[in-house]
Parts: sequence; structure tokens; C-alpha cells
Amino acid sequence: MVAVHHRTVDVDGLTVFYREAGPSDAPVLLLLHGYPTSSHMFRHLIPALAGPYRVIAPDHIGFGRSSAPSTEDFTYTFDNLTEVTRGFLDRLGVERYAIYVQDYGAPIGWRLALASPESVTAVVSQSGNAYEDGFDQEFWKPIWAFGAERTPENEAGVRGALDREAIEWQYTHGVPDPSLIDPDAWEHDLALLARPGIDRAQVALFGDYAGNRPLYPAVHEWLRSSRVPVLAVWGRNDEIFLAAGAEAFRRDAPDAEITLLDGGHFLLESHLDEVATAIVKFRPRVLEALEAPPGPSQR
Repeated sequence: MVAVHHRTVDVDGLTVFYREAGPSDAPVLLLLHGYPTSSHMFRHLIPALAGPYRVIAPDHIGFGRSSAPSTEDFTYTFDNLTEVTRGFLDRLGVERYAIYVQDYGAPIGWRLALASPESVTAVVSQSGNAYEDGFDQEFWKPIWAFGAERTPENEAGVRGALDREAIEWQYTHGVPDPSLIDPDAWEHDLALLARPGIDRAQVALFGDYAGNRPLYPAVHEWLRSSRVPVLAVWGRNDEIFLAAGAEAFRRDAPDAEITLLDGGHFLLESHLDEVATAIVKFRPRVLEALEAPPGPSQR
């Protein structure tokens, strides 16, 4: 049985909960989760990767078991979530690492890379968008509207994403056999979303999401200039971030490895073995990049 540690660390007065496994001298893979979940989404992936990697999976502020201050005490933006993540990595003494980005984890991962390009040695994207191609415009329409104008009417348009039906749909859509999905996954998310004030924190992040799109050209330039290895493993049936968003990585990372599986948004719930196998096979490229001196070329 793989030993998975469940720990906390203080970052500027905020408690960051994280899961960690794997040898201390293995390449670090930082797992950055999406909405509406937490490091809980990696509960099965962590033991599958520990050994080839030192796997570290924090809960973002406002998610999981990390601190969830009120919107009066913490400004919920992707910039601020990233700053806490940077502080978290500093506290752990992690200087170079690969990133696994999913959903909200992507804009956090891209900010980490843009702020410290030499630190991020490789990218695994699982429905972690970096291109306009990835957006299903019908799904994202209310979020763009709320980001542009935060009226009560537009807020009502995004609050539906907090409902049970919407959370369950994120897990089951695009999955040919929904019986493979453990209902405890969305029940876990719903219980944490029900905490007082969490709805306001999540609505604030919905409103901030549009601010991630202007970063994309800089992310593309980083991919081109760093030549960082990229693995995009994606659910081809994801109706939130379309499979075209995975294919788009090849524009700026021509050697990107693209794996499309017959699943949806939370691919680990239905295709854990396939995803884990792809990430283990990707390890030689991660090691090559890690062993290269930090600088414009990662490999």
C-alpha cells in the first residue's frame, strides 16, 4: 500500500491542506484541481503515480480542507489563489516541478509558469484550458456575461453552477457508462460547497474567470520559447472544455502528446488507469526537462 500523507501548512495565516506521496528525490508533480472539487479528485491518482513522481496536491483556498475565509477577509481571484500556491511551494522548498492542471488548476498553473518560467519543467493538462478553441461557447456564455457586468441578473445566471444537478452533471456528462462514477465524489463536493459563505467565494471566482483569457498569448509564447514538454490527456466528450482545446497545444508545443479518451470532464473518475499510464510514460520527458539547466529551453 502506498503511503499517502495528509498535511497542512500555514501560508500567510491561511491553512493549506495537501496530499503528498512518493520519494523525496523523485521529480515533483504538482496536482492543481478544478471546480468544484479539491485534492480529493486525485485520491486514486496519487498512489498510482507515487514512486515515479513525488506527488503534491494542495486544496485551493476556499476549497476542500484549506482555509475558506469570507469574501470580506479574502479577495477570491485567480491571482490571489496563485499567490497562495506560490507561498505553499516556498514553504515546502519546492523550486522546480511539473504541473498537472485541470479546470481551475490551469489558470493557476499558467500564472506560476509566467511568474517563474524556469520553475515549471513540464505540463500535464487534463481539461486544463489554454486556448479559445477549448471553450464551449454555450456553456460559458453566462460566465462571460457575469464577468463583463456583475448585475444581479447575471449573477443568477452563474449561481446555477452551484446546484446539485449541475455538480452531478459535471461528473457524468460524456461518460458512456455513468455507473463507473462514484457518487461520493460529487456528494463530497456538495457538502463542502454548502458551508456558510462558500457560495459567495465561488461566485467571485466565476466573475474573475474571464480575466484568465488575456493571459493566453503569454502562455503560448512561454510554450514556444521554453519548449516545455506537454501532455494533454482529455475527455473527448467534455462539454465544458472541448477536445479542440487539447489539440490546440500543438500550435505552440509541436511535440505535445495528445491523448483523447472516451470520457468527460472528470476523466479520473472513469479512466484512471489510462491517465496514470500516460503520465508514467511521460516521465522520461519530465526527467529530461528537469535535468536541463533552467533557462529559455527546457529540453
